[in-house]
Amino acid sequence: MRSGKKIWTLALLLAAGLAATIAPRAMAQNDGAISGQILDVEAKPWADIAIQILSDQGAKAETKTDKNGNFAFHNLRSGLYDVSIVLPAPNQPYKSQARVQAGGDAKVSINFKDVVGKQGAEYQEKVKKQEEEKNKFEGLKKHFADGNALLDQERAAKADLAKAPADQRDAAKQKVTDLADKAVAEFQAAQKSAGEKDANLHLVYAKLGEAYDVAGRNDEAITAYQQAIASKPDVPGYYNNMGNVLARAGKIDEAKAAYTKSAELDPPNAAGAWLNFGISLSNAGRLKEAVEPLKKATDIDPKNPKTWYLLATAMVGSMETKKVGDKLEFTVLPGTVEAYQKALELDPNGTWGLQAKQGLDGLQQMSPGIETKVNNKKKKN
Repeated sequence: MRSGKKIWTLALLLAAGLAATIAPRAMAQNDGAISGQILDVEAKPWADIAIQILSDQGAKAETKTDKNGNFAFHNLRSGLYDVSIVLPAPNQPYKSQARVQAGGDAKVSINFKDVVGKQGAEYQEKVKKQEEEKNKFEGLKKHFADGNALLDQERAAKADLAKAPADQRDAAKQKVTDLADKAVAEFQAAQKSAGEKDANLHLVYAKLGEAYDVAGRNDEAITAYQQAIASKPDVPGYYNNMGNVLARAGKIDEAKAAYTKSAELDPPNAAGAWLNFGISLSNAGRLKEAVEPLKKATDIDPKNPKTWYLLATAMVGSMETKKVGDKLEFTVLPGTVEAYQKALELDPNGTWGLQAKQGLDGLQQMSPGIETKVNNKKKKN
Protein backbone atom coordinates (compact mmCIF):
# COMPACT_ATOMS: atom_id res chain seq x y z
CA MET A 1 0.00 0.00 0.00
CA ARG A 2 2.78 2.39 0.93
CA SER A 3 4.47 1.67 -2.41
CA GLY A 4 1.28 2.52 -4.30
CA LYS A 5 0.83 5.70 -2.31
CA LYS A 6 4.36 6.83 -3.20
CA ILE A 7 3.69 6.21 -6.87
CA TRP A 8 0.54 8.35 -6.78
CA THR A 9 2.34 11.10 -4.87
CA LEU A 10 5.17 11.10 -7.45
CA ALA A 11 2.67 11.26 -10.30
CA LEU A 12 0.92 14.26 -8.76
CA LEU A 13 4.23 16.04 -8.27
CA LEU A 14 5.21 15.38 -11.88
CA ALA A 15 1.84 16.65 -13.10
CA ALA A 16 2.14 19.80 -11.03
CA GLY A 17 5.64 20.39 -12.35
CA LEU A 18 4.51 19.91 -15.93
CA ALA A 19 1.62 22.32 -15.41
CA ALA A 20 4.00 24.87 -13.98
CA THR A 21 6.13 24.73 -17.15
CA ILE A 22 3.20 24.79 -19.59
CA ALA A 23 0.87 27.35 -18.00
CA PRO A 24 3.18 30.38 -18.23
CA ARG A 25 3.69 29.75 -21.94
CA ALA A 26 -0.03 29.57 -22.54
CA MET A 27 -0.62 32.73 -20.56
CA ALA A 28 2.25 34.49 -22.29
CA GLN A 29 0.22 34.65 -25.52
CA ASN A 30 -2.16 37.17 -23.90
CA ASP A 31 0.09 39.14 -21.59
CA GLY A 32 1.05 42.03 -23.88
CA ALA A 33 0.10 45.66 -23.26
CA ILE A 34 -0.23 49.06 -24.89
CA SER A 35 0.07 52.12 -22.70
CA GLY A 36 0.98 55.75 -22.94
CA GLN A 37 0.05 59.34 -22.23
CA ILE A 38 -1.91 61.84 -24.31
CA LEU A 39 -1.07 65.54 -24.01
CA ASP A 40 -3.24 68.30 -25.51
CA VAL A 41 -2.20 71.18 -27.79
CA GLU A 42 -0.79 73.00 -24.77
CA ALA A 43 1.23 69.94 -23.79
CA LYS A 44 -0.99 69.35 -20.74
CA PRO A 45 -2.46 65.94 -19.77
CA TRP A 46 -5.59 65.30 -21.81
CA ALA A 47 -8.14 63.56 -19.61
CA ASP A 48 -11.18 61.55 -20.63
CA ILE A 49 -10.14 61.08 -24.28
CA ALA A 50 -11.30 57.83 -25.86
CA ILE A 51 -8.60 55.48 -27.14
CA GLN A 52 -9.53 52.62 -29.46
CA ILE A 53 -7.37 49.72 -30.60
CA LEU A 54 -7.88 47.19 -33.40
CA SER A 55 -5.59 44.17 -33.76
CA ASP A 56 -4.48 42.64 -37.04
CA GLN A 57 -6.73 39.72 -36.12
CA GLY A 58 -9.79 41.95 -35.76
CA ALA A 59 -9.95 42.19 -31.96
CA LYS A 60 -11.20 45.56 -30.67
CA ALA A 61 -10.96 47.35 -27.35
CA GLU A 62 -11.60 50.85 -26.03
CA THR A 63 -10.65 52.86 -22.95
CA LYS A 64 -10.26 56.47 -21.85
CA THR A 65 -7.39 58.48 -20.47
CA ASP A 66 -7.33 59.26 -16.76
CA LYS A 67 -6.89 62.71 -15.22
CA ASN A 68 -3.17 62.58 -16.03
CA GLY A 69 -3.81 61.65 -19.67
CA ASN A 70 -2.60 58.10 -19.14
CA PHE A 71 -4.20 54.97 -20.61
CA ALA A 72 -3.42 51.27 -20.77
CA PHE A 73 -4.65 48.07 -22.43
CA HIS A 74 -3.65 44.75 -20.85
CA ASN A 75 -3.91 41.05 -21.66
CA LEU A 76 -3.30 41.60 -25.37
CA ARG A 77 -2.22 38.99 -27.88
CA SER A 78 0.98 39.56 -29.81
CA GLY A 79 0.51 41.38 -33.11
CA LEU A 80 0.14 44.74 -34.83
CA TYR A 81 -2.50 47.13 -33.48
CA ASP A 82 -4.07 50.28 -34.94
CA VAL A 83 -4.39 52.87 -32.18
CA SER A 84 -6.96 55.65 -32.63
CA ILE A 85 -7.23 58.73 -30.41
CA VAL A 86 -10.83 59.92 -30.74
CA LEU A 87 -10.54 63.70 -30.97
CA PRO A 88 -13.44 66.13 -30.40
CA ALA A 89 -15.67 66.76 -33.45
CA PRO A 90 -15.26 67.79 -36.20
CA ASN A 91 -11.72 66.37 -36.09
CA GLN A 92 -11.01 62.91 -37.44
CA PRO A 93 -9.40 60.35 -35.11
CA TYR A 94 -5.63 60.60 -34.87
CA LYS A 95 -4.16 57.24 -35.83
CA SER A 96 -0.99 55.47 -34.83
CA GLN A 97 0.26 51.89 -34.65
CA ALA A 98 1.84 49.69 -32.04
CA ARG A 99 3.43 46.25 -32.22
CA VAL A 100 2.67 44.14 -29.17
CA GLN A 101 5.01 41.35 -28.10
CA ALA A 102 4.43 38.72 -25.47
CA GLY A 103 5.19 40.10 -22.03
CA GLY A 104 5.97 43.55 -23.45
CA ASP A 105 4.36 46.97 -23.13
CA ALA A 106 4.15 48.93 -26.38
CA LYS A 107 4.31 52.64 -25.65
CA VAL A 108 2.11 55.10 -27.57
CA SER A 109 2.43 58.63 -26.23
CA ILE A 110 1.14 61.59 -28.25
CA ASN A 111 1.87 65.26 -27.58
CA PHE A 112 -0.60 67.19 -29.74
CA LYS A 113 1.38 70.38 -29.33
CA ASP A 114 4.16 68.74 -31.34
CA VAL A 115 1.67 67.22 -33.78
CA VAL A 116 0.01 70.56 -34.51
CA GLY A 117 3.40 72.28 -34.80
CA LYS A 118 4.63 69.68 -37.27
CA GLN A 119 1.42 69.80 -39.31
CA GLY A 120 1.63 73.58 -39.31
CA ALA A 121 5.16 73.44 -40.74
CA GLU A 122 4.06 70.88 -43.33
CA TYR A 123 1.08 73.03 -44.21
CA GLN A 124 3.26 76.10 -44.66
CA GLU A 125 5.63 74.09 -46.86
CA LYS A 126 2.71 72.82 -48.88
CA VAL A 127 1.37 76.36 -49.34
CA LYS A 128 4.84 77.52 -50.38
CA LYS A 129 5.11 74.78 -53.00
CA GLN A 130 1.63 75.53 -54.31
CA GLU A 131 2.54 79.21 -54.64
CA GLU A 132 5.74 78.31 -56.49
CA GLU A 133 3.81 76.05 -58.86
CA LYS A 134 1.24 78.79 -59.43
CA ASN A 135 3.97 81.31 -60.25
CA LYS A 136 5.59 78.82 -62.60
CA PHE A 137 2.28 78.22 -64.35
CA GLU A 138 1.61 81.94 -64.69
CA GLY A 139 5.09 82.39 -66.12
CA LEU A 140 4.52 79.49 -68.49
CA LYS A 141 1.23 80.98 -69.69
CA LYS A 142 2.73 84.43 -70.31
CA HIS A 143 5.79 83.17 -72.17
CA PHE A 144 3.65 80.75 -74.16
CA ALA A 145 1.16 83.49 -75.15
CA ASP A 146 3.95 85.91 -76.07
CA GLY A 147 5.64 83.19 -78.10
CA ASN A 148 2.44 82.46 -79.99
CA ALA A 149 1.96 86.13 -80.82
CA LEU A 150 5.51 86.33 -82.16
CA LEU A 151 5.04 83.09 -84.10
CA ASP A 152 2.00 84.61 -85.86
CA GLN A 153 4.12 87.65 -86.75
CA GLU A 154 6.87 85.35 -87.99
CA ARG A 155 4.43 83.53 -90.28
CA ALA A 156 3.14 86.85 -91.65
CA ALA A 157 6.71 88.04 -92.25
CA LYS A 158 7.47 84.76 -94.05
CA ALA A 159 4.46 85.34 -96.32
CA ASP A 160 5.65 88.90 -97.01
CA LEU A 161 9.13 87.58 -97.83
CA ALA A 162 7.68 85.35 -100.55
CA LYS A 163 6.11 88.41 -102.20
CA ALA A 164 8.93 90.89 -101.57
CA PRO A 165 10.69 92.52 -104.55
CA ALA A 166 14.30 91.51 -105.07
CA ASP A 167 15.67 94.72 -103.56
CA GLN A 168 13.65 94.18 -100.37
CA ARG A 169 14.25 90.49 -99.84
CA ASP A 170 17.27 90.82 -97.56
CA ALA A 171 15.41 93.11 -95.18
CA ALA A 172 12.32 90.87 -95.27
CA LYS A 173 14.45 87.79 -94.58
CA GLN A 174 16.12 89.50 -91.63
CA LYS A 175 12.71 90.36 -90.21
CA VAL A 176 11.73 86.68 -90.30
CA THR A 177 14.98 85.76 -88.55
CA ASP A 178 14.52 88.38 -85.83
CA LEU A 179 10.94 87.34 -85.12
CA ALA A 180 11.94 83.68 -85.08
CA ASP A 181 14.67 84.39 -82.52
CA LYS A 182 12.21 86.25 -80.29
CA ALA A 183 9.58 83.51 -80.56
CA VAL A 184 12.15 80.83 -79.79
CA ALA A 185 13.35 82.79 -76.73
CA GLU A 186 9.79 83.00 -75.37
CA PHE A 187 9.10 79.30 -75.87
CA GLN A 188 12.42 78.39 -74.28
CA ALA A 189 11.48 80.54 -71.28
CA ALA A 190 8.12 78.76 -71.14
CA GLN A 191 9.98 75.44 -71.21
CA LYS A 192 12.08 76.46 -68.20
CA SER A 193 8.98 77.62 -66.33
CA ALA A 194 7.24 74.33 -67.04
CA GLY A 195 9.79 72.00 -65.48
CA GLU A 196 10.59 68.49 -66.65
CA LYS A 197 7.32 66.83 -65.57
CA ASP A 198 4.79 69.51 -66.51
CA ALA A 199 1.84 68.09 -68.45
CA ASN A 200 1.95 71.06 -70.86
CA LEU A 201 5.58 70.60 -71.84
CA HIS A 202 4.76 68.83 -75.12
CA LEU A 203 2.81 71.90 -76.29
CA VAL A 204 5.82 74.13 -75.63
CA TYR A 205 8.15 71.82 -77.58
CA ALA A 206 5.67 71.66 -80.48
CA LYS A 207 5.44 75.44 -80.70
CA LEU A 208 9.20 75.69 -80.48
CA GLY A 209 9.35 73.30 -83.43
CA GLU A 210 6.96 75.53 -85.40
CA ALA A 211 9.07 78.62 -84.72
CA TYR A 212 12.18 76.85 -86.01
CA ASP A 213 10.21 75.36 -88.90
CA VAL A 214 8.92 78.70 -90.21
CA ALA A 215 12.45 80.09 -90.03
CA GLY A 216 13.77 77.15 -92.04
CA ARG A 217 15.98 75.92 -89.19
CA ASN A 218 15.40 72.28 -90.00
CA ASP A 219 17.69 70.50 -87.55
CA GLU A 220 16.46 72.50 -84.58
CA ALA A 221 12.84 72.02 -85.66
CA ILE A 222 13.32 68.25 -85.92
CA THR A 223 14.85 68.13 -82.42
CA ALA A 224 11.97 70.16 -80.96
CA TYR A 225 9.34 67.92 -82.58
CA GLN A 226 11.18 64.85 -81.31
CA GLN A 227 11.02 66.32 -77.79
CA ALA A 228 7.29 66.98 -78.21
CA ILE A 229 6.77 63.39 -79.30
CA ALA A 230 8.85 62.07 -76.39
CA SER A 231 6.66 64.09 -74.00
CA LYS A 232 3.39 62.99 -75.63
CA PRO A 233 3.81 60.25 -78.24
CA ASP A 234 0.14 59.92 -79.21
CA VAL A 235 -0.38 63.25 -81.04
CA PRO A 236 -0.54 62.60 -84.81
CA GLY A 237 0.09 66.24 -85.69
CA TYR A 238 3.56 66.17 -84.16
CA TYR A 239 4.61 63.32 -86.46
CA ASN A 240 3.04 65.06 -89.45
CA ASN A 241 4.87 68.34 -88.75
CA MET A 242 8.14 66.53 -88.19
CA GLY A 243 7.60 64.67 -91.47
CA ASN A 244 7.29 68.00 -93.29
CA VAL A 245 10.61 69.21 -91.90
CA LEU A 246 12.37 65.90 -92.49
CA ALA A 247 11.23 65.90 -96.10
CA ARG A 248 12.39 69.46 -96.60
CA ALA A 249 15.75 68.45 -95.16
CA GLY A 250 15.97 65.66 -97.73
CA LYS A 251 15.48 62.87 -95.18
CA ILE A 252 12.72 61.21 -97.17
CA ASP A 253 12.83 57.77 -95.56
CA GLU A 254 12.60 59.29 -92.06
CA ALA A 255 9.81 61.56 -93.29
CA LYS A 256 7.90 58.55 -94.59
CA ALA A 257 8.14 56.89 -91.17
CA ALA A 258 6.83 60.05 -89.47
CA TYR A 259 3.91 60.44 -91.91
CA THR A 260 3.06 56.75 -91.59
CA LYS A 261 2.96 57.04 -87.78
CA SER A 262 0.71 60.08 -88.04
CA ALA A 263 -1.67 58.17 -90.30
CA GLU A 264 -1.69 55.15 -87.99
CA LEU A 265 -2.55 57.29 -84.96
CA ASP A 266 -5.44 59.04 -86.71
CA PRO A 267 -6.90 56.81 -89.47
CA PRO A 268 -10.01 58.97 -90.14
CA ASN A 269 -7.79 61.98 -90.88
CA ALA A 270 -4.86 60.13 -92.39
CA ALA A 271 -5.50 61.75 -95.78
CA GLY A 272 -3.69 64.88 -94.59
CA ALA A 273 -0.54 62.94 -93.70
CA TRP A 274 -0.48 61.11 -97.05
CA LEU A 275 -1.16 64.35 -98.93
CA ASN A 276 1.73 66.06 -97.17
CA PHE A 277 3.99 63.13 -97.93
CA GLY A 278 2.99 63.28 -101.58
CA ILE A 279 3.68 67.02 -101.69
CA SER A 280 7.05 66.52 -100.01
CA LEU A 281 8.04 63.89 -102.54
CA SER A 282 6.84 66.07 -105.42
CA ASN A 283 8.83 69.03 -104.10
CA ALA A 284 11.88 66.76 -103.93
CA GLY A 285 11.40 65.86 -107.59
CA ARG A 286 10.41 62.27 -106.72
CA LEU A 287 7.14 62.39 -108.62
CA LYS A 288 6.91 58.67 -109.31
CA GLU A 289 7.16 57.93 -105.57
CA ALA A 290 4.57 60.63 -104.82
CA VAL A 291 1.85 58.78 -106.73
CA GLU A 292 1.27 56.09 -104.07
CA PRO A 293 0.73 58.37 -101.02
CA LEU A 294 -1.44 60.72 -103.09
CA LYS A 295 -3.59 57.76 -104.16
CA LYS A 296 -3.95 56.81 -100.49
CA ALA A 297 -5.04 60.36 -99.73
CA THR A 298 -7.73 60.27 -102.45
CA ASP A 299 -8.97 56.90 -101.17
CA ILE A 300 -9.49 58.33 -97.68
CA ASP A 301 -10.75 61.76 -98.78
CA PRO A 302 -12.10 61.55 -102.34
CA LYS A 303 -13.63 65.04 -102.24
CA ASN A 304 -10.43 67.07 -102.09
CA PRO A 305 -9.76 68.63 -105.54
CA LYS A 306 -6.23 69.63 -104.56
CA THR A 307 -5.27 66.00 -103.91
CA TRP A 308 -6.72 64.84 -107.24
CA TYR A 309 -4.88 67.59 -109.12
CA LEU A 310 -1.56 66.83 -107.40
CA LEU A 311 -2.05 63.13 -108.10
CA ALA A 312 -2.61 63.89 -111.79
CA THR A 313 0.50 66.09 -111.99
CA ALA A 314 2.59 63.44 -110.21
CA MET A 315 1.36 60.86 -112.72
CA VAL A 316 2.18 63.19 -115.62
CA GLY A 317 5.64 63.65 -114.19
CA SER A 318 6.00 59.88 -114.00
CA MET A 319 5.13 59.27 -117.66
CA GLU A 320 7.58 57.30 -119.71
CA THR A 321 8.71 58.64 -123.04
CA LYS A 322 10.27 57.21 -126.13
CA LYS A 323 11.61 58.88 -129.20
CA VAL A 324 10.03 57.93 -132.47
CA GLY A 325 11.75 59.64 -135.33
CA ASP A 326 11.82 63.33 -134.53
CA LYS A 327 9.03 63.08 -131.95
CA LEU A 328 8.66 62.12 -128.30
CA GLU A 329 5.80 59.80 -127.56
CA PHE A 330 4.38 59.81 -124.03
CA THR A 331 2.83 56.84 -122.25
CA VAL A 332 0.07 58.36 -120.13
CA LEU A 333 -0.41 56.39 -116.91
CA PRO A 334 -3.86 54.91 -116.36
CA GLY A 335 -5.95 57.16 -114.14
CA THR A 336 -4.19 60.40 -115.05
CA VAL A 337 -7.07 61.80 -117.10
CA GLU A 338 -9.58 60.65 -114.50
CA ALA A 339 -7.64 62.43 -111.72
CA TYR A 340 -7.65 65.69 -113.65
CA GLN A 341 -11.35 65.27 -114.44
CA LYS A 342 -12.13 64.61 -110.76
CA ALA A 343 -10.34 67.81 -109.72
CA LEU A 344 -12.23 69.74 -112.39
CA GLU A 345 -15.54 68.21 -111.31
CA LEU A 346 -15.00 69.05 -107.62
CA ASP A 347 -13.64 72.57 -108.21
CA PRO A 348 -14.90 73.71 -111.64
CA ASN A 349 -14.29 77.42 -111.10
CA GLY A 350 -11.55 77.29 -108.50
CA THR A 351 -7.77 77.16 -108.60
CA TRP A 352 -7.49 73.37 -108.74
CA GLY A 353 -10.25 72.95 -111.30
CA LEU A 354 -8.78 75.56 -113.65
CA GLN A 355 -5.31 74.05 -113.35
CA ALA A 356 -6.79 70.60 -113.97
CA LYS A 357 -8.40 71.89 -117.17
CA GLN A 358 -5.02 73.20 -118.30
CA GLY A 359 -3.53 69.81 -117.50
CA LEU A 360 -6.14 68.05 -119.61
CA ASP A 361 -5.43 70.45 -122.48
CA GLY A 362 -1.75 69.67 -122.14
CA LEU A 363 -2.41 65.94 -122.25
CA GLN A 364 -4.40 66.38 -125.45
CA GLN A 365 -1.48 68.16 -127.01
CA MET A 366 0.95 65.49 -125.85
CA SER A 367 -1.02 62.52 -127.04
CA PRO A 368 0.02 62.70 -130.71
CA GLY A 369 3.62 63.42 -129.72
CA ILE A 370 5.71 66.54 -129.43
CA GLU A 371 8.05 67.80 -132.10
CA THR A 372 11.56 67.87 -130.62
CA LYS A 373 13.46 69.56 -133.46
CA VAL A 374 13.60 73.34 -133.57
CA ASN A 375 14.68 75.63 -136.45
CA ASN A 376 14.17 72.73 -138.84
CA LYS A 377 14.71 74.61 -142.06
CA LYS A 378 14.36 73.04 -145.43
CA LYS A 379 17.60 72.61 -147.31
CA LYS A 380 18.04 74.69 -150.45
CA ASN A 381 18.15 72.84 -153.69
